[in-house]
Formats: sequence, structure tokens, C-alpha cells
Amino acid sequence: MLRAAALVEKLGIPTASIVGSGFLKQAEVVAKGLGLPLAWGVYPGAPMVDSEEELRRKVDESLAPGLLRGLTEVNPVEIVRSAAEPEPMSVVFSGNLDEIEEHYYRQLWTDGLPIIPPTRRRVEAFLRYTERDPNDVIRVLPQESREATILSIAVNGVMAGCRPEYMPVLIAVVEAMADREFHIEHAGSTPGWEPLVIVSGPIIKALDFNYGQGVMRVGRQANTSIGRFVRLYLRNICGYRIPPGAGDKGSIGFTFNVALAEDEDTAREIGWPTYGMDQGFEPTDSIVTVRSVVAITPPTYSGGARAIDHVQQFADVMGATFRYWSHTGMKRGFWHPLVVVGPSIARVIAGEWSKNDVRRYLWENVKVTAERATHYARMTSTPTFSLERLVAEGVLPAEYAASSDPQRLIRVFIHEAMTGILIAGDPGRNQSRGYMGNHDQGVPVSKRVVLP
Repeated sequence: MLRAAALVEKLGIPTASIVGSGFLKQAEVVAKGLGLPLAWGVYPGAPMVDSEEELRRKVDESLAPGLLRGLTEVNPVEIVRSAAEPEPMSVVFSGNLDEIEEHYYRQLWTDGLPIIPPTRRRVEAFLRYTERDPNDVIRVLPQESREATILSIAVNGVMAGCRPEYMPVLIAVVEAMADREFHIEHAGSTPGWEPLVIVSGPIIKALDFNYGQGVMRVGRQANTSIGRFVRLYLRNICGYRIPPGAGDKGSIGFTFNVALAEDEDTAREIGWPTYGMDQGFEPTDSIVTVRSVVAITPPTYSGGARAIDHVQQFADVMGATFRYWSHTGMKRGFWHPLVVVGPSIARVIAGEWSKNDVRRYLWENVKVTAERATHYARMTSTPTFSLERLVAEGVLPAEYAASSDPQRLIRVFIHEAMTGILIAGDPGRNQSRGYMGNHDQGVPVSKRVVLP
């Protein structure tokens, strides 16, 4: 909301935004990053749990007067400038390891875990794995309007425990998150979604990524440290920090995802295109895809010698998780579910079905009633949610308003082609899993890994 207000203010039109009291620190961070003295009125608490009487009282006594002041006073919220940040490659602290760890922790430069001190020697070792200038700027990133430079990638890569040879992957990861289609400005939203890095191509084996049993566990350095790097970069460059910091408003949230690498050997053996090929790349390309994950399904066990035995189980188990959040995709006309298929299960399915057959089955068979979708939307803070209006506006296909029956079934998977499918996990077990994205926040963005 404040970003929209900033655009209007630049046109010379005064604005005042509605801010919940729990979002005040984040509002200050956003306003500072935008460089504008924005105005707002404050609603105390959470309106979705207030009675109508309580809501009216808070609007009359707090919100409305605040909005009025914001529209009538000059520079109602001044921007407080912080001290200048350290110059690139400068020494920010000297001491023993314990003292360095404590200093970085107190400065909110860590994720709460010990870091590898980014000494000049270590940082320079990372920079040798790219031909780009350390001062190259990929983009100025929200919320704190800090430059995403090659140097900043190396520094945070060191801190995360990455190896220097991971540097080309780290650059591609930041390029993906910095892509405007990814919408990194929403990475601190209340659902608390986390980016997931998917690794494809020859770089998987070259850097020893795990793609088998325990693929999403910490333990393999490439998977783990690159996943940790993402969270550190969001904290240190974007400014997404939980209290005592600000900027990250994930209400509960969860921890970082380790990087996910595909079992491309199995994909080739069964005749399925790899995930990287699905994104339009060649099998010889090394790429990363970064996408949001807001929820993960239970482990989905399936058995049988027919494709339908397994894909029906996907529809039942994964559909139960996706149904609740599907209204967020309906509001925008798209979202990007991801199915991670165990190798043994993929072999059975591929004996009869292609990836597109799997996508079509899920699209046709995972459904939710219109009444439940509307109810879930309204509970999530969209009281005006209307399938009929979304159809009239061209956001959703006409079938979503085919009748006025609230018990009519509507599709959860809005566009069949947008369902991602990749193979990973334990080849000796019959388990798969679904990953749910956060609608247009963190849509999948792929970038090629450029080796020196």
C-alpha cells in the first residue's frame, strides 16, 4: 500500500495509508527505503478478529483522526536517516572469533547462527569465480533500497558457509530474486513464505548437490549453505528482519529451504523432460529457478502398478493442502503448484503418462466448492472476494461463474501448464510431496548459471 502511495505522492497528490499497529515498524522501513515522508493512520490490533462495534470504535477514535492528520499536516512522518553504511571492502570490526560473532549478531547481520567471518581473503576467493566487477549492481532492492552488488553476494556467501566455487550459482539466485517478476518486495508479507532454489543441469553433480534420499534435509554443503545464503541475503540486503529488527512481517513463518536439486538421471531414463527443460533450457545448461513456498504437504505415500494409483493420491493429499490457499491464485488468475515426485513413483507413472498427463489430471480433478473458496478468502482478509466479479473482470475463466450454486465445484489448479513437476528423493521409498507457492509473490524465475 505504501509503495502505491509513494507513486501517487510523486504526482503531487497527498495520500494517507491505513496501517495496522503491528505493521508500524515495517511501514517505517518501507517509507525510509522509498525516501518519502509518507503519512498513515493506525488501526490498533487486527481488524479481522474485532467485533463490528469494536471496529467502528477504533476507526472513529484512532484510524480516522490519524488519516485526517496525515492529509492535512505537512511532512507528517519524517524520514530518519541512519548512519552511513560501511564502504565496500572496508574493515567493519576486528577481534577474535567470539567477539566477531557477537558484533555481527548485535548488528542484526546474522540469522541467529554463527557465521563465517567475511574476511577480505575469503571474499576475494569468491570473486575469483566470476568475471563480473565486484561493484556491478544487479538492482537496488526493496525494502531498504540497498544495492545488490556482486560484492554483497560474495560477502553473504562467505557468511552462509558456501564454498567459493558456488559463487556463479549465488549470482544466478540473486538475479532471479531481483527480477521484477519475482516481486521480492513482498518477501516480508504475513504468510511468511520462503524462497526455494531449484537447481538444474550439470552443476548438480559438479558441485555435489544431494538429489536423493534426504534431499530437503540440511547436511549436504551445497544444498544447505545456498539455502541459508538466500535467507541471509534477504535479511542483510533487503532488510527483512524479525524483531528486534523490522521489515519481515511473517506472522509465524518457517525457516529457510535448502536448495532442491533434481534427479535428472531418472528423468532421462524414463523419458521425461527435466525441470530445467520445462523452463525452456537445454539439458547442457546449468540453471537455478527461485520460487516461493508458503506451505508443504504431508509426505504423500502411494502404491500400485498404474499411473492413476499414484496421481490420484497426489490429487487427494496435495489437493487437501492446496484447496485452502487456492483463493489467492484465483484473485490473480494464476499460481504455481509444485509436485516433487519420488524416483520409484515417477518410473511407474512414466510407464503410462507424460508430465502433461499428470498436470491435466490434477487440473481436472482437484476442486473446491465455490462456498469454501469464498469463505477461505474472507477469513484471510478479503471480505469482498467474488468469483463472479473476477470472471467479469477477465481474471478467471467463465467456468468459475458457471452457476450461482455455492456448492458448485471449481478448479484449484487454475492453469494446468503452471504446475511444476520434478523428480527427487529416496529411490527406495514410495514418497512424493507438494509445494505451494504464494500466488504472484515469488513466482518461479529461472536464470542461467554463468561459469567463469
